[in-house]
Amino acid sequence: MSSDRSMLIGDLPEFPEYDENYRAGFASFVGRPNAGKSTLTNALVGEKVAITSSKPQTTRHTIRGIVHRDHAQLVLVDTPGLHRPRTLLGSRLNDLVIDTLSEVDVVGFCLPADEKIGPGDKFIAAQLRKVPHQPVVALVTKVDKVARDQLPEHLVAVDQLGREHLAGEGKQAEGFSAIIPVSAVEGDQVDVVAEELTAMMPPSPPLYPTGELSDEPETMMIAELIREAALEDVRDELPHSIAVTVEEMIPREDRPQEKPLLDVHATIHVERNSQKAIIIGRGGSRLKQIGSHARTGIKKLLGTPVYLDLHVKVTKEWQRDPKKLNRLGF
Repeated sequence: MSSDRSMLIGDLPEFPEYDENYRAGFASFVGRPNAGKSTLTNALVGEKVAITSSKPQTTRHTIRGIVHRDHAQLVLVDTPGLHRPRTLLGSRLNDLVIDTLSEVDVVGFCLPADEKIGPGDKFIAAQLRKVPHQPVVALVTKVDKVARDQLPEHLVAVDQLGREHLAGEGKQAEGFSAIIPVSAVEGDQVDVVAEELTAMMPPSPPLYPTGELSDEPETMMIAELIREAALEDVRDELPHSIAVTVEEMIPREDRPQEKPLLDVHATIHVERNSQKAIIIGRGGSRLKQIGSHARTGIKKLLGTPVYLDLHVKVTKEWQRDPKKLNRLGF
């Protein structure tokens, strides 16, 4: 494991008493955009900790989900999809992924079963050679979308990808350490993935208290839930231009203790006035729909009723402006 492990862990509670056979550590999922990384993360954790969408570049932050087993704890670091960058934001997301991979104990390379191996997968395999010594497990996702008699041919192609583009110095000569078909939607082989990954963790006390499912700040998770709602049914060019910031979260003062209400004020950022019009919709109808959808998820996350106040702001060319990227948390 990298000497930077302490940087990834941060300040965690100490567990003085634990089984000497206990294992705990970090795994990170990589893959092309929309390869099923976030869906698999949620399936392993058992709760929604990462947003999902059919749109590319849905995940923009490293989301930690925590998987608890009797004798092991697996911390999943879900990363943005590795891709050939076209903007400063894309370059920063790629750098974020590579930095994260250098600190984890195992990498899960997600390869959807319903798509042929392509240049994007070969690009990612080449990037994985930059990270030192960690085993790489091929996770063939979305197997529910293909006929069973088509799966073996795809598994052979995945194995060949590992042998041709991954094997080398610092990696096992045969390429992938394991190849596991999995359907996160149907729960098929999700436990097998958990068992395989936890077996690769080092001996360690638990890294997080029992029952804790994520260490992401609530404001970030709320912003992601709003962005997920905004991503539904939008044009192909718009998802990349959407960012969300949570301005403040304030408990409503005049509410009785048994009926709390949390006021959440958030801003949806887009790059052009035409995009702002799409988000707001005719007579504000789409913005109301986004608020209703997001409010349901936020209420479930926080366990309390929420009043969600949404505004839409044009932040021109934010994906290419370093100062604006910094202000938006990238």
